[in-house]
Amino acid sequence: MNRVTKDLTEVVVAPDTYHVSPEPMLLVADLHGALALCLHDEGRGVGGLLHLRFMGGTGRPSDVTDNTLSSVLVVLDRFKRAVLGNASKRDEIQARILAHALPPTDIGEPSASLVDLIQADLADGKIACGTQTMRRTETLRVCFQPFEGRVWVCGPNALRAAPKAQRSAV
Repeated sequence: MNRVTKDLTEVVVAPDTYHVSPEPMLLVADLHGALALCLHDEGRGVGGLLHLRFMGGTGRPSDVTDNTLSSVLVVLDRFKRAVLGNASKRDEIQARILAHALPPTDIGEPSASLVDLIQADLADGKIACGTQTMRRTETLRVCFQPFEGRVWVCGPNALRAAPKAQRSAV
């Protein structure tokens, strides 16, 4: 176990939910065919993790349909407001999208994915966002400290056991 994280409360953020906190804690999302948007407001010392599944359940990026677009934008807007409030300076905002997808196959993938949609929405709000999609068969664990804005990736069995952790209910 990492010495930095051993005294932090671990909150597992379930798929299609988010958790926001100004407190020192560890937000964890186990990604499999999903993405985690980590958003941190340096000025306010608040951060959050939004965990979204790729629609279709295939583990591969799926097309962004009108239904996907409207539901994702509603959740994304609520998440951004919870982290950023109403008056954040955009230069104090850090954003990172980490996504898990299965290795590519001969099946064609869509030209616009959920990652692209979220990145475009953040760009419209003048928020720079780095993205990384990891293609592998194993689950990917994203860990985020919302108070400090630190994010890292580890294997599914690293850190503490997720079943003992508090679950996010947003």
